[in-house]
Order: sequence, then C-alpha cells, then structure tokens
Amino acid sequence: MSMRLAVVDAKRCKPKRCSLECVKYCPKVRTGAEAIKVNDIATISEELCVGCGICVKKCPFKAISIVNLPERFEGKVVHRYDKNGFVLYNLPIPKKGHVVGLLGANGTGKTTAVKILSGQLKPNLGKSEDISWEEIFERFSGTELLDYLKDISEGKIRTSVKPQYIEAIPRVYRGKTAELLEKADELGKADEYVERLGLENSVKKEISELSGGELQRIAIVACLSKDADFYFLDEITSYLDIHQRIAAASLIKEVAEKKPVLIVEHDVAILDLLADLVHISYGEPGVYGIITNPKSVRVGINQYLKGYLPEENVQIRYKPIEFDLFQPRESECEKVLLEYPAFTKTYPGFRLEASGGDIRVGEVLGIIGANATGKSTFVKVLAGVEKDDENKLKLNLKVSYKPQYVRADSSARVQDFLRSINPAVETSYYITEFIKPLRIDRILDKKLNELSGGELQRVAIVACLLREAELYLLDEPSAHLDVEQRTEAARMIRRFAMNMEKSVLVVDHDIYLIDMISDRLLVFEGEPGKRGFASKPMGMREGMNRFLSKLEITFRRDEETKRPRINKPGSRLDREQKARGEYYYCT
Repeated sequence: MSMRLAVVDAKRCKPKRCSLECVKYCPKVRTGAEAIKVNDIATISEELCVGCGICVKKCPFKAISIVNLPERFEGKVVHRYDKNGFVLYNLPIPKKGHVVGLLGANGTGKTTAVKILSGQLKPNLGKSEDISWEEIFERFSGTELLDYLKDISEGKIRTSVKPQYIEAIPRVYRGKTAELLEKADELGKADEYVERLGLENSVKKEISELSGGELQRIAIVACLSKDADFYFLDEITSYLDIHQRIAAASLIKEVAEKKPVLIVEHDVAILDLLADLVHISYGEPGVYGIITNPKSVRVGINQYLKGYLPEENVQIRYKPIEFDLFQPRESECEKVLLEYPAFTKTYPGFRLEASGGDIRVGEVLGIIGANATGKSTFVKVLAGVEKDDENKLKLNLKVSYKPQYVRADSSARVQDFLRSINPAVETSYYITEFIKPLRIDRILDKKLNELSGGELQRVAIVACLLREAELYLLDEPSAHLDVEQRTEAARMIRRFAMNMEKSVLVVDHDIYLIDMISDRLLVFEGEPGKRGFASKPMGMREGMNRFLSKLEITFRRDEETKRPRINKPGSRLDREQKARGEYYYCT
C-alpha cells in the first residue's frame, strides 16, 4: 500500500495565465467530484486524487507534483507548508561532542529541519490547525529528540546560525568588519578565531570590501563567537581554498567538543573530515524530503554516492556518482588551440607571474591554488577582461566567461535570457545536454532576480556554454550547488568539451569536481595577496602532488567508491604517502 502526496508550487501556479488545464482534464472532476479547486492557486484533494498524473503533464507551468510514498510514512510528517505544500519527514539529531552532517540534494528539507531545531519554526505535523506542543511531544515520544524539543518549546536553547548565502551580508550590514565581530563576540573568542582563520588584515576592512572567501570566514567566526547551545553552519566551503577549508573544519570540530554542531555541506571531502555522523536527506526537491537516521560518516557518504540506502531499502538515484582513477584522456587532446607566452600582471600590492603554456582542443583544464594567488586574474587576462603588463596576449579568440561572483539584477525570465544568448537552446540537443541535466527546465519561467544562489549558478554555467566561443572559462562553478548538481555540471562540461571540440578552463576548490572534470591541471602558488606564480599546464598526478605538497595535505582513495578522502594529519597513511611523495594517491 502507498500514500499519495499532491504538491502545488505556489510560485509557479498561475491560474490567470492558463486555461485551468488541471481542472479541465481531471477524470475525478469530470465525474462531479471536487478533486481540484482553483482560487488564487490550485488546491488538490489527496483523498480524491487517483494519481493518474494527467494534471502534472497538462499544467503549462509545471506547478503540480503527484507522488506515491510507502504507507510506513503515514503519520510520520514533521512539517508541511500549507495543504498542498512541501512535506518533511524526520529530523536530524544534534549530539553534544559531535559534528553532525546533513547531506542531500537542495530542496529536500535541510533548511526546514534547521529552522525547527533552531526554534525558528514550530513543527505542525502536517496539520493545518495550530497544534499544541503536547501533540508534538507525543509524536517524538521515545526518541532522542524529545528532550531537545521540550527545551526548544521552553526557550531554553539558544542557537547561532551561519547562513548559506554569505553574499547577502554586505546588503544587510554596513560598516567595519571589526565592529561586526565585536557585536557578535559573546565568548571573547573572536580574536583567536580571526587569527586561526587568517583574517588579521580582513578585519580592518569595510564589510563591503571583503572578498567572498573573507566573507565566508568572517561569517564562520561571527557564528562560533556567540554564546549558544546549538551551532548550525550552512555551507562553510564556498569561496574557500583547501587550506582554508581544513582550518575552518578544525575550528568547528573543537567547538563541537563542548556544544552540538550541525553542518550542511556539499564538499564531501571536507564533510568526511569534519563530521562524526551524517544524516542523508532525500526525496523530490520542492515536493518532499525524508531525513534518515544517523549513519557513520564513511558509510553514509558512500551510500549517498552509490545512490542506494540499504537500511531504508531506498534507491535515491538512478546511477551512482563514480570516480575514475585519473581519466586517461590526455592523448586524445593533442590539437592545440593556443600557445600563450609567459606574462605578468601587476596591481598595487600584488603581482602575478605566469609561465607560458598551451590550451588544447577538447580538453578541460583544471585550475587550482590558494585564494588570492592570481587564479581569477589569470582567467581575466586570458578572457581579455584585463590586459597583461606588456600587452603580450593578443588573443584572436572568442571567449565566454563565467565570473566567480554571479549576480542578477535583471527581471527577465530565465527562458528569455537563455534564448537571447542562443535561440538553439530550445532544440532537443540543448534540452537533453544542458537544460535537463541541471534541472533548468524547472525554473525557465522564473525571473533572474528571483533565483536562489544555486539556481543562478546553474543558469550562469549554461549561459556560458551556450555562447558561441572557442575558449570557455568558468570561475568556481561549484558554489551553492549540491553534490548531484556538481556531478551533473562536471559531466555536462566534459561532454561539451569533448563532443563540441571546445577548450574549457575551470577554476574550483572542490577536489571532487576537479578530480571528475579535469584532463590536466594548472597550479597556482605564491604568497596570497602579494604575489602569485602560475605553472604551465601539467598532468593530473604531477599537478595534484605539486599543489598538495605545498599545503602538506594528503588524499587517499576510498576502497569502495574510489572517492578522494583527506588523510588525518600525522596518521599512518599521511606519513607513508608523504614519504613516497604521493600526496594524491590515485591507485
């Protein structure tokens, strides 16, 4: 037996702009039953719905979802938004002395779960009327969450939350960074945290002058400096390089020894290093989400990547996320698109020196290195956005560039925006290769300035690849994307480079994405903020070993999934790999 969910996306449902196809074609409505009513938006009776799916197919705005769930979930709802809104089942469990990770696709209820645990949202157990805390306690009776929710209801738990989209901070707060941290510092720890995360110079700046990486670390310091009983951090790694990610993870782990910490993170290598336990959230984005019981971090991540959860007996993905042991494609990318000379680019207080090299047709060239060593500057010079000091680079190439920070001030619809770049976006090839893999088809009717950070990032990636060019430059395409979206973006970019015989450069700090996407690597070294050195392009093994040796970080391969895993500093594997000079173990 199964239970039926009917969910209507209130933002997508536009009765005034359609012919009420959902009502017109519904078999139950034709028999006289009021299975669907329409006022401001459509309302569907789950009791009367027969699950035929006709309304789902006929709705011109793709606003309706009808799904069947196993009967075991009946009565297990934690929260539901309105009668036909998103449904959340189960909650993660904060544990003192542990970092608890929450891993899952965007739109499957992670933020809703955190709002409930932080006291911002009272769970309604799927009922429209205002329910009492006694009913909630009865629902969670006999679980580890009962005492926690009782404390929440009595206001005994104080929470501190680091938001996902740190780009919004300068719009909310204006002034000196030091003043912001002074207000947040209730434990007297901010100065120590600032030093550990390398922010001594950043605190002297105005908030509006901070880079994305600086903003991220300042947000982490502000969150952890508050005197709270429960800390929640949503995506700590966006815009941080690997060294900064590990430093932030180490700090968070220390805080978790005394207070519960819950973290949502899509960089699986860092989550693996940081978390002790992990909950997986799965479901249909925007429709329903189910949060599993806690799993050991290695087992949970491996099950998530494989797409099958044995304890729940649920297939959450049709195909596993797979990792190759350095894809042997270098011999296939022999035709050279361009050879560029060694060049320099100087700004006040900073100088980039780049070795000469070549970019090949049909390859993806990964670019890695610490923040503020000139990666974005290198990309801008190649793109023609900036000129090198001696004006050596006079590329007669068409270049398409996706910047690191993606913003949208336009009120144009996504569909119109993409069509204006390339009308062929509506052909079957682009729909199959670009639109559906990144689920752009779900947001085509949305306005650009209404998109979330992840949605905007996906649109920007597609827009970059749609432009007619010979060289494509994507700066940090993984920001705000979940694991599935990062994997699909990596596959899409690789297929695009190979099938269309285009050259693609990708700057990113996510080791998983770089591992999946790159044919060769270009490594940046130097003193952040003062000078940077760009190597010539080199093979994956050589490039990774060179980069990681400077950071004194070693990676191994998980035996089961072949995914990269960070070795604990000083561990047996860490010592052995350093002795062999094999910082990125690939066999």
